[in-house]
Amino acid sequence: MRDLWRVKPDSAVKLAAIDPGSTPGLKGDRDTAAAARPAAMQTLAGLQDRLWAEASRSLLVILQGMDAAGKDSTVKHVFEGLNPEAIRPTEFKVPTSEELAHDFLWRIHAALPRRGQIGVFNRSQYEDVVAVRVRHDAPESVWRPRFRSIADFERSLAHEGTTIVKCFLHLSKDEQKRRFEERLRLPDKRWKFSPDDLVDRNLWDQYQRAYEDALAATSTDRAPWYIIPADHKWYLHWAVDVVLVETLQEMDPHYPKPPNLDGVVVT
Repeated sequence: MRDLWRVKPDSAVKLAAIDPGSTPGLKGDRDTAAAARPAAMQTLAGLQDRLWAEASRSLLVILQGMDAAGKDSTVKHVFEGLNPEAIRPTEFKVPTSEELAHDFLWRIHAALPRRGQIGVFNRSQYEDVVAVRVRHDAPESVWRPRFRSIADFERSLAHEGTTIVKCFLHLSKDEQKRRFEERLRLPDKRWKFSPDDLVDRNLWDQYQRAYEDALAATSTDRAPWYIIPADHKWYLHWAVDVVLVETLQEMDPHYPKPPNLDGVVVT
């Protein structure tokens, strides 16, 4: 089912052609998605336990999208109930002076999951080909060659045993407006709002074009992008569940063979 959202390698991406409020693949509504959640949690927990015990490979999940697209809620929802020791979440904010003193992938290397873990990136190396482009923090001669650097980097990770899943949370501008207004209205959400969010909102079309180029240039067989409609969080969470379950099932981790315990007696 994950092929519903997969960006095929070397294909053009037109975000305007994908309805952010659509629910492809789900035969039902919010209640249907909620009813599917317990089984997905149980399956994910079992697969994660086997991956953790196997300790020879890892899974890296990358979440990208516009502000308020649902990255935080997806992290909280999808990985709820899993073994926290085997999850490594990382939120990438504006680079520090230390990070800027290195190449743009330096901080990404430092946050990668170790064998047996599931790494979760809330934003990622893709900020360095999208945000820096839109905000004119770097010229095209700097950000465009990074497409190849990223593809080579991800190819190397895959070769070393890291399976990569990249989800673009496709939000509409109208729904972003509603969520921003909710953040301003509700005390428990107001802390998440920043005036900088409005600066980026005013650059919406530029961000859409930058994401289209990035998704098209870096979706590969070994590190595919999935464009998931994100106007309905209940659908977004269901779809990410599906992508992760199918990916881990394809990885098919196994518990390691136990040592020879013949003659062992517990006293």
